[in-house]
Amino acid sequence: MTFLALDGVSAGYPGKPDVLTDVTLSIARGEVVGLIGPSGSGKSSLLRALVGLLRPHAGRVTIGGELVDYANKASLRAARDRLAIVFQQYNLFQNMTALRNVEIAPRLVKRRAGTEVQAEARALLAKVGLGAKLDAYPDELSGGQQQRVAIARALALRPDILLLDEVTSALDPELVTEVLDTIRTLRDEGMTMLIVSHEMAFIREVASLVVFMDQGRIVEVGPPARIFDAPQTQRLREFTAKILRH
Repeated sequence: MTFLALDGVSAGYPGKPDVLTDVTLSIARGEVVGLIGPSGSGKSSLLRALVGLLRPHAGRVTIGGELVDYANKASLRAARDRLAIVFQQYNLFQNMTALRNVEIAPRLVKRRAGTEVQAEARALLAKVGLGAKLDAYPDELSGGQQQRVAIARALALRPDILLLDEVTSALDPELVTEVLDTIRTLRDEGMTMLIVSHEMAFIREVASLVVFMDQGRIVEVGPPARIFDAPQTQRLREFTAKILRH
């Protein structure tokens, strides 16, 4: 059953060509969707459009059957209550500990009680393997650890859907695995996720559905085995031939 649906979504910046054109996609609850494609293909723009950072000017987005009206503040706020996005850059507050970084959004945005929020923040940091780093400041953490704090911070908002935008691309190769392990844990727990990544082996492993984009459009959608082993379009065949050769 469809949980997140995009129907003919187009989006762009004023005075420039659209970065998303007629995007249609259906995602079930608990599905892990890998978004792949060349740089500039619209993968990150799709995540930004879902949370209203890039406003769609055509098409429809529904979450759990509820239409998102991006021009309506209440509707957009309701959608953002169900979505959380983690960017390539960690964007942590440098003057706050890991625990405080995870606590602050639920306290300020959700107006939740401090004791409840702190207990949940501690549990989330333990989940991402940072239970011993509660009092560490960002500059005392590795890049991989900071990214895991960012993921814990997003989870503290209790989203229905987690959007991950190239969360390993700024990391040294040896730090990538610890972040990917966190994502595997979330998959096993049934979190619905859309993941933009150039880590093709990881996408093949973790995704239940792979979406190949090019020039702002969805070119091909399918299970990982078909996308990587038996692409149906010439454009995807060209892409996989290049990435699998390296």
